[in-house]
Amino acid sequence: MEFSIKSGSPEKQRTGCVVVGVFEGRKLTASALDIDRAAKGFLAEVLRRGDHEGKAGTTLLLHIVAGLPCDRVLLVGLGKEREMGETAYRKAIDTAVKALKSTGATDAMFFLTDLALRKRDTAFKVEQAVLGILDGLYRFDRMKSKPPESKRALRKVILHVGRRSDIPTGESAVARATAIASGAHLARDLGNLPANICTPAYLASEAQDLAKHHGLECEVLDQKDLEKLGMGAFLAVARGSRQPPKLIVLEHRGAKKDDPPVVLVGKGVTFDTGGISLKPAAEMDEMKFDMCGAASVLGTMKAVALMKLPLNVVGIVPATENMPGGHAVKPGDIVTTMSGKTVEILNTDAEGRLILCDALTYAERYKPAAVVDIATLTGAMVIALGHIATGLFANTDSLARELLQAGDAAWDRAWHLPLWDDYQEGLKSNFADIPNIGSRAGGAITAACFLERFAKAYPWAHLDIAGTAWKSGPDKGATGRPVALLANFLTRRSA
Repeated sequence: MEFSIKSGSPEKQRTGCVVVGVFEGRKLTASALDIDRAAKGFLAEVLRRGDHEGKAGTTLLLHIVAGLPCDRVLLVGLGKEREMGETAYRKAIDTAVKALKSTGATDAMFFLTDLALRKRDTAFKVEQAVLGILDGLYRFDRMKSKPPESKRALRKVILHVGRRSDIPTGESAVARATAIASGAHLARDLGNLPANICTPAYLASEAQDLAKHHGLECEVLDQKDLEKLGMGAFLAVARGSRQPPKLIVLEHRGAKKDDPPVVLVGKGVTFDTGGISLKPAAEMDEMKFDMCGAASVLGTMKAVALMKLPLNVVGIVPATENMPGGHAVKPGDIVTTMSGKTVEILNTDAEGRLILCDALTYAERYKPAAVVDIATLTGAMVIALGHIATGLFANTDSLARELLQAGDAAWDRAWHLPLWDDYQEGLKSNFADIPNIGSRAGGAITAACFLERFAKAYPWAHLDIAGTAWKSGPDKGATGRPVALLANFLTRRSA
């Protein structure tokens, strides 16, 4: 996809399709009014006849409008003007892309970037437009023997800005957004692959390939390495699987060698049966998405490399399956973590925190400026926040604020939840230092409390993406979140 930024009159554009907005009440936006004047009131007449009301999520495609050099005009419903905000804007972009895919247009010019959004500048609108367009055009059909044929693909998009002086800002936003989208698409591809292909070894191979093509450094630690390190919790989860575990380490060195890095740790359970604490059969296929934390780390590392951020970033991915079997860890077993702490495993389906705790201890060797772990950790997080916001926990308020602000700037939002000492009372074991689960109440919080015990050496945050990493139902698939949040966070850190 080729993106460019342009300022100019909408009625003079020679393109396959001009995209403009209509508010509820049949009110044309400023760009649509310019087109209507050139078309001698044709758009207003179409609206007057009731063919388009301006409701959000609706479109009307007009062909060969007299007085205009473009082939088509796409009217996109924006909803109520007073409710025009970030969500409505992204919905308008998504709606336009969906409509364009059903046409033969290979190029289009978007004037939706002209819309006024409170407290949002040109860079935000351009970035979100690029991310929305590329998200809408994403397809995962590599596993089909005969991928469905599509119409001529949209190959070129021009995004309009109001002034020539805005063009450099828009171009910078395009470059940033295409890098982020490339990382998010990698995360989506990895998440959407079936678990018989996307194994721990496959993730390691993808990381090595990423390093080779994008100037990163990669190290893959095998089972013997993990045993030498004393990663008893990580190895306990891997025991039931025939797939050997891997600890994947990727490094982007964009700053001085001695500058402390930001470390990202991604949960990489490539398939989660629950182990001996077996999950119900219904929708267990979706447990291939339990490595979306790992996928988001690899995707973010790709985005960081493409943006050439002047920052040291390390990605750590503990990758394994969680399977039942004769060698599988059992409820009641006690394991010793890399930190030396012992853990009583009361539920083998609370395995993500077991692989993450050893990875968090491993991260100490980098003397990091900050560590952020990303994991599809708890169903409780879905109950708490649904599928809109990612759950955020942190042992440092300043780091939490950074991530919240980055999520808002990227419109990949998170919500800060408490880690008060009171919640630690739920993690007591009669036989070990700590159990791997607490009570059912506040399950997402007690899971974060467990991880916090292994993150005392540095500023740390935990992103629980169980509700945001993938979608179920007819649109089932990985979302690529929170690559945009993480990329924005790292970009701000590098400034």
